[in-house]
Amino acid sequence: MDVFVYGTLTEPERVAEVLDSYVYVGPATLFGLHLVEGRSPTLAPGGETGGRLLRIEEPDALDEYEGVATGLYRRVTVPLDAPDGHPDEAAVYVGDPDRLDADAVWLDASANDEVGDGDDGSAFAEQVDRYLEQTDVRVRLTPPKPV
Repeated sequence: MDVFVYGTLTEPERVAEVLDSYVYVGPATLFGLHLVEGRSPTLAPGGETGGRLLRIEEPDALDEYEGVATGLYRRVTVPLDAPDGHPDEAAVYVGDPDRLDADAVWLDASANDEVGDGDDGSAFAEQVDRYLEQTDVRVRLTPPKPV
């Protein structure tokens, strides 16, 4: 599985603490979401974010690190623009800005209204899903520069 990473997981030392096996595929850009700082970095609608594409075999370990079971982060799948031989999709972890004390607002893309808050994280999940359905969010692997 290919995963777009943009925060602490761009650091090989941190990834090695979480995963037994991984490979950095190369630099990549996420279009349609931008970086927002909080207690941990997360993403918010619009813009773009630079990062790296990471190939892993242990999504459960990464899900645990990101707190997916508790709703801290959600793992979503977006299209991946990369040369032949790469997967068609990449996973991206999006953190709940309320729980991460991050200044990010997720809006209903069709109405430009904030979607209601829920204590169980379901409102955040719905906001992310709706945004991804209505917006062209994708990861593009950065081609190597010719020498």
